[in-house]
Amino acid sequence: MPDRMPAIKIVLLPKDTNAYGTIFGGVILSHIDLASAVEARKTAPLRYVTRAMREVEFHEPVFVGDVVSFYTETVRVGRTSVTVRVRVEAERWRPGGAAHGEVVHVTEAVVVLVAVNDQGQSVPIRPEPVQV
Repeated sequence: MPDRMPAIKIVLLPKDTNAYGTIFGGVILSHIDLASAVEARKTAPLRYVTRAMREVEFHEPVFVGDVVSFYTETVRVGRTSVTVRVRVEAERWRPGGAAHGEVVHVTEAVVVLVAVNDQGQSVPIRPEPVQV
């Protein structure tokens, strides 16, 4: 498997758990949002807002102490928007286990972000050609 670099890598804490002891889905969604913004800024260093988050289905729970990685890729660049796919994986460590934990696919999402100005109006990602 080729080396991949996550946009964000975190360890989730007890404050992020629900009554069942697993991490709230909303916490994961928040980090997906942040990871997609990190990826969008690679396209152009602008201010982005989230327009849509699609295709989110949780496959595995995340537990306290899991090392969670958010891998991103740009799938489309429009005039004012960037579409980013985010894949979430959790590495589970067991006491006395191997040097590397078990990696599980938690979820993935497709996020559409729109570039905006200070007034919140959409702006072109790349300069518009000058017409003469």
